[in-house]
Amino acid sequence: MMEDISEYECPMPETFQEKFGITLFLAWLFYLGFVSRIIFAPLMPAIERDLGIGHARAGALFLLISVGYMLAPVCSGLISSRFDHSGNLRFSAWLVGLALLAFSFVEDVVGMGLLLLVIGFAGSLHLPSAIATITAEIQKSDWGKGLSVHQCAPPLAFVTAPLIAALLLRWYSWREVLLVWAILCLASALLYTLRGRGGDFPGRAVNLANARPVFANRSFWLMVVLLSMAFSGNSGIFAMLPLFLVHERGFDPAMANTLIGLSQLSGLAVIFAAGWLADRIGQKRVMAGSLLATGILTLLLPWMGGGMLVLVLFLQAATLTAFFPAGFAALSRVTLPSLRSITSALGPPFAFLVGGGFMPTAIGYLADSHSFEAGIRMAGCYILLGCLLVVPLRLGRYDNQAGC
Repeated sequence: MMEDISEYECPMPETFQEKFGITLFLAWLFYLGFVSRIIFAPLMPAIERDLGIGHARAGALFLLISVGYMLAPVCSGLISSRFDHSGNLRFSAWLVGLALLAFSFVEDVVGMGLLLLVIGFAGSLHLPSAIATITAEIQKSDWGKGLSVHQCAPPLAFVTAPLIAALLLRWYSWREVLLVWAILCLASALLYTLRGRGGDFPGRAVNLANARPVFANRSFWLMVVLLSMAFSGNSGIFAMLPLFLVHERGFDPAMANTLIGLSQLSGLAVIFAAGWLADRIGQKRVMAGSLLATGILTLLLPWMGGGMLVLVLFLQAATLTAFFPAGFAALSRVTLPSLRSITSALGPPFAFLVGGGFMPTAIGYLADSHSFEAGIRMAGCYILLGCLLVVPLRLGRYDNQAGC
């Protein structure tokens, strides 16, 4: 039996401007955790050499991150239901930093795989509480703006993670690069513990009673598939792109990471416009247009070289980034407001398992058996189907319901 939402004291929603500080701090924590997951992509050529593994095994390491991501929803709900969303956000921030510290001592693939599970787990804890906090603290008419600030984290991470790796690998080993980032994560966790605000209301523990109405909702599963397509375009492609550029296009690793990082600037440039557009024309139209353009550009990517390759990388990042403010706002509208933390806890991990886990694994196996180009084309075809799945999606049935 579901808990009575009347026992929860929800925060009074305010304007985006009044809650900008809270939103920005949550975005910073999201950024740190996101970099902690994706920085292994630009580090992977060095990790492959150090550990003596092939492309398929490298792709499987990213699958372990997504498996860790899948393990977190139940724990996220338990922590936030007992210690509020703010407590869950603090725990996530500390766990990311401590897990990165442990990479200084890893010596084999097994140890690295276990730590990647923890990294995926820690990163998954943040998102449900962050989305529940933003959508409860900010009035609905400003959700696109608030979620755009929070969703700045992924494109900013995609820009900076390769550049950080390209810069620091000049002087440090891949383990030392992770150590530097661990120190920054732990310092931020301490600051948030001492000064963080927002999220001072409980989430819902993920149990059969709470999950049943979510799982019975067809639009929830449609959003899971749509998110998996979007994750395939950024996390899935991004994970294997440095290996593709180094091994099939002959790029120097530093040059490959620099190109990848700079190409992601276009995504950062469109994030606020995407949130504004989602508020104006609706989330469904923005999601459909984003996946259509991204699928086409992903299919073009393996055929391009030189300046055209750079142009496609820039355009692909821009069109894909436009999906996420609309996508997470839509995910908050497929079920009751009191179940937002449940949908946010369950939806993204399921989607990331496919897009950020199975997709790079499949690309790696195709790279070993055929070529990276075959794997990237397969990903493009999958993303392209998304513009059709948006049509039956139903949003807004619960917009007038109370709860947080």
